[in-house]
Amino acid sequence: MTDWKSYVSHLECGATGERLEADRLHNLSPAGKPILVRYDLDALARDLDRDRLATRAPDLWRYRELLPVRDPANAVSLGETATPVLRLDAVVSGGPLFIKDEGRLPTGSFKARGLCLAVCMAKALGVERMAMPSNGNAGAALAAYATRAGIESVVLCPADTPEINLQEIALQGATVYKVDGLIDDCGKIVGRYKERMGWFDTSTLKEPYRIEGKKTMGLELAEQFQWRLPDVILYPTGGGTGLIGMWKAFAELKRIGWLEGDMPRMVAVQATGCAPIVRAFEAGADHAERWQDASTVAAGIRVPAALGDFLILDAVRKSGGFAIAVEDDAILAARKEVARTEGLLLCPEGAATYAAYKTAREAGRIAADESAVLFNCATGLKYPMPDGSIDLVPDADGSFDATFGPD
Repeated sequence: MTDWKSYVSHLECGATGERLEADRLHNLSPAGKPILVRYDLDALARDLDRDRLATRAPDLWRYRELLPVRDPANAVSLGETATPVLRLDAVVSGGPLFIKDEGRLPTGSFKARGLCLAVCMAKALGVERMAMPSNGNAGAALAAYATRAGIESVVLCPADTPEINLQEIALQGATVYKVDGLIDDCGKIVGRYKERMGWFDTSTLKEPYRIEGKKTMGLELAEQFQWRLPDVILYPTGGGTGLIGMWKAFAELKRIGWLEGDMPRMVAVQATGCAPIVRAFEAGADHAERWQDASTVAAGIRVPAALGDFLILDAVRKSGGFAIAVEDDAILAARKEVARTEGLLLCPEGAATYAAYKTAREAGRIAADESAVLFNCATGLKYPMPDGSIDLVPDADGSFDATFGPD
């Protein structure tokens, strides 16, 4: 592409603000905190008009000026299409309610966004082997993009990770290990052996670029809403990369003058069986203590301790939002309700956002006339579903009149 240009100026510690050099390999900052990518937004605002986006393909790379890939030769792609925003009319009354269906992306989840950019930058910076812990979908995305880029990948998953995730990770070229523990236990193994094995640690927020990939959810949403954002965004929050990334995207868009109106309130949605961010938010804390004995049907948000907890909490508070936890029974009921009334098959984590929306509406935390967007982060086809079929048994004469009635 002749108009390919990135406006990256430098990297920055997300906690201390220490400036770090771009275009070199980083994991955490010297303070041991996540690193954020910064751009020359003044130059970008002068050079790029938002109306030019309409002339580009509807994919992740239409926002290339706000992404860190400098050379299109390093833009590893599996066809990252824009995901639809669908209005939910049958399940709710009052203000407009929408769901952004990320299950349409490569590997069937929003993890494709973050891992796409992480792999692109790993390729650009000469990485040969990448490793990460995963509850399933992130591992599948790493496997796919790393294979596409010619990079070896290793994924460590909790032993109770859904079998479909383990199978797709392995089939797409990664070495996958099952670990007797939770995702942070898997992460400890990556950290312990990365030097010995030559792995680049691609764990959530332990490199700068997964945030930039997830940021495209916010860029895309802003454009889909004609640059005037909804009142409330409810996001299923485990490691929180997407919530952090979207808030970063909105701040950048505001800075370059593309956004109109107010910023949205960001709502972090967790399950009652693993809700460290909710507990920290309610306590007024800046960091979240590890959640013991984490358990929920929504495996993607079963993250006992988030490295970027302070960034999640900061975004929620600065936006005027809140953190909320819902029961597993409510998650399963929400999944069934949306499937049967709207025809949308949500993943459990996506269903958690609808359950949280209903709870928040009832409690008055979201007003009846406020617009809201939920995030379905993966295709529901990856998750166990109840068998609702009925065995059709013929009558003695071979007909089915007892079931359907006589002719």
